[in-house]
Amino acid sequence: MKTIKSILLSTALLVVITGMVSCKKTEKTSDGIEYTYIKQGKDSPKNGEFILYNLVVKNDKDSTFISTYDQKMPGYLMFNDSTPKQNGMDEIFLGLRKGDSIAFESTALKVFGESNMPPFLTNEQKVKISIGVIDVLDEQGIQAYFTALQEAQMKIQAQDAIKQLEVDTQLIEDYIAKNNLTATRTESGLYYVIEKEGEGDQIQNGEMAFIHYAGYLLDGTLFDTSNKELAKTTNVYNEQRDQQGGYAPIDVVVGEGRVIAGWDEGLALLKKGSKAKFLIPSPLGYGDRQSGALIQPNSVLIFDVEVTDVQK
Repeated sequence: MKTIKSILLSTALLVVITGMVSCKKTEKTSDGIEYTYIKQGKDSPKNGEFILYNLVVKNDKDSTFISTYDQKMPGYLMFNDSTPKQNGMDEIFLGLRKGDSIAFESTALKVFGESNMPPFLTNEQKVKISIGVIDVLDEQGIQAYFTALQEAQMKIQAQDAIKQLEVDTQLIEDYIAKNNLTATRTESGLYYVIEKEGEGDQIQNGEMAFIHYAGYLLDGTLFDTSNKELAKTTNVYNEQRDQQGGYAPIDVVVGEGRVIAGWDEGLALLKKGSKAKFLIPSPLGYGDRQSGALIQPNSVLIFDVEVTDVQK
């Protein structure tokens, strides 16, 4: 039986916890975890059915460090009455019923076990758990449930991307004006400057381009480069990367989604020998995700690129 942490890491999407009514029935697991029913359900799951639940975990200072609400993904587990109950957490999760709402407090060791202990907790530190069962569904039901939620989230993400693009466009245009650039904007929102035209035909989708690059944030911070000398002068040089041959043009199969969308679109505008600057709004970059230590969510990215070779 998985621990609470491993169960949480395998989950998907967000829903609201069912309403709570007071009944305050308390039970105890075999290893001494006392848990209280804020609301007690009636329908037990059948073998092969899925228990869908929301989960909140707080430390002894009431600071939340695990939340399916924040992660926008409820937990789920498939019920099987032959699954061994190795500890109290197994007993609690395998005893969940539709409509259950449970709260309890226990030591971190009993909740997570040694192998899944978060590094910021000690074995005897208290943690507070709230579990609310959303539904019990068969395989077809849970697939339909997550499909509908995924579609709803994709719609919200698309709407957010449109709004963010407006913000990023203004930031890019301010940057262009401040740096006296002459840039072209594509329909998607990518801005580019051709600094050297190159020779031959434009790169076609499916062709492999070899690219030297330097990536910057709007404030001029260099976050990555394939140029060793630039890396050294900007204090981002990595000796291990150098030993592995990492300071060299990277190969990109253009148009296949192997790089961020701004690169796929921008590289298709270039030729062998071209040098260009891409000004990439976040929806064409990493969106609302963080990438590495420096690229924060919704970051506009600027790349200086040089196409050293193109292969069909």
